[in-house]
Amino acid sequence: MLNLNPLIALGLSAVLSTSAMAATATIEVQADHPAVTINSAMWGIFFEDINFGADGGLYAELVKNRGFEFPDPMMGWFRLSPSLAKGQLSIHADNPFNAANPHYLRIESEAAAPFGVANEGFRGMGVRRGETYNFSAEIRRINGAASFKIELYGADGSLLDSVSLKECPANWTRQTAVLHPKDTDPKAKLYLLVEGKGGFDIDLVSLCPEKTWKNRPAGLRADMVQLLADLKPGFMRFPGGCIVEGTDLARRYQWKKTLGPVEERPLLVNRWNYEFLHRPAPDYFQSFGLGFFEFFQLCEDIGAQPLPILNCGMACQFNSAELCPLVQLDPFIQDALDLIEFANGPVTSGWGAKRAAMGHPEPFNMKMMGVGNEQWGSEYVERYARFAKVLKEQHPEIALIAAAGPSPDDERFKFLWSKLRALKADVIDEHCYATPDWFLKNTHRYDDYDRNGPKVFMGEYAAQSQYTLSPKNRNNLECALAEAAYLTGLERNADVVRLASYAPLFAHAEAWQWTPDLIWVNNLSVVATPNYYVQQLFSRNRGDQVLPTTLKLAQEPAAGSSNAIPTLFASATWESAPRGIILKVVNAGAASADAEIRLEGAGSVGLGSRAILLTGDSPAALNSFEQPKNVVPVESAISDVSNHFQHWFPAHSMTVIRVPVK
Repeated sequence: MLNLNPLIALGLSAVLSTSAMAATATIEVQADHPAVTINSAMWGIFFEDINFGADGGLYAELVKNRGFEFPDPMMGWFRLSPSLAKGQLSIHADNPFNAANPHYLRIESEAAAPFGVANEGFRGMGVRRGETYNFSAEIRRINGAASFKIELYGADGSLLDSVSLKECPANWTRQTAVLHPKDTDPKAKLYLLVEGKGGFDIDLVSLCPEKTWKNRPAGLRADMVQLLADLKPGFMRFPGGCIVEGTDLARRYQWKKTLGPVEERPLLVNRWNYEFLHRPAPDYFQSFGLGFFEFFQLCEDIGAQPLPILNCGMACQFNSAELCPLVQLDPFIQDALDLIEFANGPVTSGWGAKRAAMGHPEPFNMKMMGVGNEQWGSEYVERYARFAKVLKEQHPEIALIAAAGPSPDDERFKFLWSKLRALKADVIDEHCYATPDWFLKNTHRYDDYDRNGPKVFMGEYAAQSQYTLSPKNRNNLECALAEAAYLTGLERNADVVRLASYAPLFAHAEAWQWTPDLIWVNNLSVVATPNYYVQQLFSRNRGDQVLPTTLKLAQEPAAGSSNAIPTLFASATWESAPRGIILKVVNAGAASADAEIRLEGAGSVGLGSRAILLTGDSPAALNSFEQPKNVVPVESAISDVSNHFQHWFPAHSMTVIRVPVK
């Protein structure tokens, strides 16, 4: 046994293993000795535009390459030319409707038969029967008396709906139409057709569901946002991730370019377009229809604190490792200052006025910001120090997040911690992708961290069922429970660990680059993984203060035995309103555990107690589009709760027990 006496005051529990047989355990909670306060924003989400997370995902626009600005202007579009149709397609850039979006398509028909183009969407367009889809485009007639038609076809070639435009003048005009598909189809295509002799110029083509999150025009996909809202996240980190850095500085994420009218937001190739040889995505670009204003707005919608991450003058060190010279770093620092003003400044300020002009005069109340994503080495320390000096002088109210590299324990990590501790960094961002065993063995990781040093943001974590970057990684129950065990260690050390988020957040089932991921989507459906439900159980059962908790087993495994990896874990918190104890128990082992739970100093307890159980039929259990509810939390009342009571924890399970206290 570990000597736990000096740790109990900090609200820490022992982490011990079960044997191969069902173990008898004792879990003791000191209910009358609440310890450290838990950050109300502790459990959050990490968004990066990977796996078609934005375009083709959260951003509800269905048309790919809507402005013909891809390097191949016709990518996503294909020619429609039945046997009786004759015509020409060409890309032009003279006299565009907007100079910031110079390229447009010219369709010239030479016969009466329909001639035109179709857009394939993002691995198809998901449309639902009876729902409303709003079409818009910038169109001008160049000659002739031909008519212009918009049609929606299903994957099998069936016509879902058709609309003809009444008038198309000879000057650029925004044309709109409404489509109502007669069938649901995940692989629909949008057709733009010219009937008769004549020609049209076309640009900024859009097809969006009317039913978006909060019904905002050309907004966000409602079912995806709803899953985020259901997590009740404390914060949202955006826009990444390696997206922040870029493979070189010219392709880094620049937040100012994501504001204003969507046609004036310059296209950028997504780094995940070409990053992996085994998962190329040549049609992956960032349109920035989901930009920084929309990120802040989304955070406000779902009650999450915004946590933007900015480039610190360093490109991705796994790629070019390009550096902005220190003498040229001022514009990068100014970007950070301007972002604070954009988020929090009054409408009388320059950037506050820009926020107000976009429809949000009230400040977004940003409280924290990341400087760099996953950098390492002395080059990063030098740049962070320059950012911190200016930002702390001008905005001491903003907590700064510093990077600790890509690994949780290598030499880069140790070097950065020593330097950033000396610089008195507010919070240090740690990342870890590892096998389930690593998470089970490291629930004690933060027990001995310096309580007076920088706080920790566990900014990227995910258990890998195979190995990092394996295409065969799965979001199974085994990985989810390993993460749950690890999160009990974060919760017990909530005075050190102030923020945590799983990564990546979203993945399109047909367009992913990285797996595992918290939420999987296709063009019509969303699937929450067991890992999602683990995060949700912690976020929605957070509590306000850590309660000292000890876990003891009747029989401990022999040192060095095959059972030495811990499999039973516990943490507990106190919730002030309504008053009560929240106990979380993870049994990652193959045997059930029958535990005596002792709520010491709790007073009158029991009435209205309930348990929430997450489990499955095997460690390999997972959720799919065919079986989205295979592994989900199930809540039930418990009638036998007292200050000392027994509870059975199934194998391969996480249980949350909520006990009201008078």
